[in-house]
Amino acid sequence: MFSLFRSEPLLDEASIWWLFDVYAWALKNFGSDVFYQETVLVVPTNEHFPGREQSVHGMAQLIFEQVRQHAGLSHWPARLVEPERFDPDARPRLALQGAIRGGKGISPEVSEGESLVFTYDPNLIGNPQALIATFVHNFAHFLGSMADEEPPGGRENWPHLTEVLGVFMGFGLMLANSAFKAPAGGCGSCAGPAAERTSFLSQYDMTYALALFAVLKGIPNKEVLRHLKKPLRPFFKRAVKDIKDRADALEMLQGIDRRLPEVG
Repeated sequence: MFSLFRSEPLLDEASIWWLFDVYAWALKNFGSDVFYQETVLVVPTNEHFPGREQSVHGMAQLIFEQVRQHAGLSHWPARLVEPERFDPDARPRLALQGAIRGGKGISPEVSEGESLVFTYDPNLIGNPQALIATFVHNFAHFLGSMADEEPPGGRENWPHLTEVLGVFMGFGLMLANSAFKAPAGGCGSCAGPAAERTSFLSQYDMTYALALFAVLKGIPNKEVLRHLKKPLRPFFKRAVKDIKDRADALEMLQGIDRRLPEVG
């Protein structure tokens, strides 16, 4: 009888503890100092993404540079090319000086051939949050590969882990709002006319990771909820409460004090 009044769990326990572990790994490998002192909650508005361009590539380039700035990666040698010019087999080596991420990074002098090369899906120009999330996920892939420690659970779930790393970098709103998994045996267009970003984690995993970001950074719920899509708002509030109820695990994360090492 009493089971009728119990709340359904937000996520399975293994997933929740994995998200805590990923945050611990990220704080240790990418600087708790940068996370607390420089990382902001990036919002999908003109506050963080002002301006417009007339061409598809111009708009993609504008958003790409804004993502790089807010991610603390402005010093990375990186360029964006049109899809027809992108070579997926190119593997440039990322040579950095100073901090990997944040204001202490130093822009190295490299040739164009030594820069990281990114591209984009032109169809996502009409879905800016999905485009932002895609750029973030790509940057998180390269950032994650520079960790000194193996990620929680190994590299079997690398795309999933790097999505969480994108939330850790401040882009949880766009990653949660744009998370979409095409139905098995179906096509992406089944979700509606707008182009979608196929995600590896569910919108609920992304929202829980966003709640963890907000709790650690002391961001009030209302600052997140005003930008989070409506169906996820109740889940976010429950996730915040659930995280605060896990006092020992939260204290463990808050106790990590690791300055970002310099490279080069």
